[in-house]
Amino acid sequence: MDDFDDFIMKRPPTACRPLLGLTVLVVEDSRFACEAMRLLCLRSGARIRRADSLRHARRHLAVYRPAVVIVDLGLPDGPGENLINDLTTIAPRVDVVLGASGDPDGKDRALAAGADGFLAKPVQSLAQFQQMILSHLPEDRQPCAPWVLTDECISPDPMAYRDDLAHVADVLDGQEEDSSMDYITQFLSGVAQSANDSGLGVAVGNFARARRNGQATRSDVAQIAAMVQERLSSNSPL
Repeated sequence: MDDFDDFIMKRPPTACRPLLGLTVLVVEDSRFACEAMRLLCLRSGARIRRADSLRHARRHLAVYRPAVVIVDLGLPDGPGENLINDLTTIAPRVDVVLGASGDPDGKDRALAAGADGFLAKPVQSLAQFQQMILSHLPEDRQPCAPWVLTDECISPDPMAYRDDLAHVADVLDGQEEDSSMDYITQFLSGVAQSANDSGLGVAVGNFARARRNGQATRSDVAQIAAMVQERLSSNSPL
């Protein structure tokens, strides 16, 4: 941390920047979802650190102790619930641990693992983001004055969505192993939901159901790959 960052982090929270002085670790493998979190932290005054896997998150936590950790439930090297459980059972405990997912059962899974709260993707509302964190902060970390609730919604850079799609295309290129397809199905479903890409989201949902029933074929994989390539070829993937 340089001198300027140190100065900013020691300032007390304000009505418009109620998370000033807090460091938020976001454990998220989607560039698009992480960009949304970056904007929400920026508007709220918080400093953000990022990890794209359980391994990287644990490496970070061995050196730094954030005030808030937001954990995506579907990560490339395991379920986020494992990290949530670790963070809520060790001492000293992280002040606020939140789960995040676009899965319908994500909230129950996160809370069962010990999370203080849950953010349903897509996370776009600044007021919802701030209130979720502030409602779980210890009393001595709360802003002295009431913070200003706003109806502002953030819009991540579409290029971050393109980065996620390019990652999917790379994984799909010549790989149809069950482990790869499990990850891609989960990852792409969450990314499509975060980006409000309903067409891709429906296709991935249908593909996931076909896989669970043992009915997925190579042509189904090819259809998903074609939709990803179509969006990558477009001037605007959203």
